Amino acid sequence: MRPLLPSPSNERLRIGARLRAGRQAQGMTMDQLAEATGLTKGFISRVERDVTSPSVTTLVSLCEVLSIPVGSLFESPAHEVVTLTAAPLINMGGSGATERMLTPRSESRLQLIRSRLAAGATGGAELYTVNGDVEAVHVLSGAITVTFENETKALAAGDTVTFSGREPHTWRNASEGPSEVLWVIAPAPWSGSH
Repeated sequence: MRPLLPSPSNERLRIGARLRAGRQAQGMTMDQLAEATGLTKGFISRVERDVTSPSVTTLVSLCEVLSIPVGSLFESPAHEVVTLTAAPLINMGGSGATERMLTPRSESRLQLIRSRLAAGATGGAELYTVNGDVEAVHVLSGAITVTFENETKALAAGDTVTFSGREPHTWRNASEGPSEVLWVIAPAPWSGSH
């Protein structure tokens, strides 16, 4: 089974706006929060603007005073946009593929991957499986073949094949130029839920 873990994000975690919203919802000024926590107003201002990161102890103190569960600061937004240029690169194995994860890192229900497959790209000579209940591949442009133990499916632009993620398979770019495909795996391979 192939691991499908994303690379670490280079983006800083931004919690300042959530802390500021919590302070304002309590009707508290920065001066009042500074007095209650023993921090300086300047430090709180820098934290709220995400200029500096508080220690875990300081963060817990701020959350206690503001009646905010610490974990809520790290929850993903309900509607998270992942742009193609910011989508993290992942490696599903094989060769000749540039793969980007289009779903948020926190999404465990499914994983959407966009792959640009160079001419001759392949998933490898050996059949493999992923840790997911369902896998689907949709061809955006070009053509690929998906090979299973007993058959091969030829897919052209606009075609989709859906199968069990536990079914051994591999793929190959069947066109003379690059192909673009979308892979959908549910649940996300690292989620551990089945």
